[in-house]
Amino acid sequence: MARFALALAALAVLSATGCAARGETDSRRLTVFAAASLTEAFTQIGKDFEAAVPGTKVTFNFGGSTTLARQITEGAPADVFAAASPTTMVPNAAATTFARNRLTIAVPKGNPGRITGLPDFADDTRKIALCAAQVPCGEAAKKAFTAAGVTPAPDTLEQDVKAALTKVRLGEVDAALVYRTDAKAAAETVESIDFPQAAAAVNDYPITVLTTAPNKPDAQSFVDYVLSDRARATLTRAGFEAP
Repeated sequence: MARFALALAALAVLSATGCAARGETDSRRLTVFAAASLTEAFTQIGKDFEAAVPGTKVTFNFGGSTTLARQITEGAPADVFAAASPTTMVPNAAATTFARNRLTIAVPKGNPGRITGLPDFADDTRKIALCAAQVPCGEAAKKAFTAAGVTPAPDTLEQDVKAALTKVRLGEVDAALVYRTDAKAAAETVESIDFPQAAAAVNDYPITVLTTAPNKPDAQSFVDYVLSDRARATLTRAGFEAP
């Protein structure tokens, strides 16, 4: 928290000396690329950050970490990247782990498919959604299935965890493997079933200020804020674990 306070002081000087020269709108705009599973938590953190650092405007691009990393390496303008696993962080980034997440089984309310655990994902009479293997939730699912000795029979492979969860919310599948945080955010329409093998597939979430960031001062301040006690409390309420 002390680090964030120092960043605020530095930004106050920047606001007084630099913004007039560069233009308030251009200098204080901050673009954050973040994993889809961070949508709810980071939306709130973004609002809190804007309140803590007057004059800033945070714009989020949420999606699959692999897709976001590719967009960044292809030149998409962004200041901060928060990924759902270290393997999907952009190359050579000085990233810091700020949260952890683990999988759960999401089923529609009432569990009409009578799902009880990971072995049901091998039953081809059930409709199953998983994340594609190249995205972090798919990579974590593979680890969980390996730990359980289960070969899944998915009916659909989705490009991010929110897409897999949507299949459950709409009743299009009997179950999906999603992060606990996503199931918690959708608790009005889905139920979650924890399973022991999730411990073998915990994801670390790294965050970094991009070397090509157009607004590095505010970007660093945002990262410092994400690491602060207040932001950590928001992440905890959303279901994330401390690193």
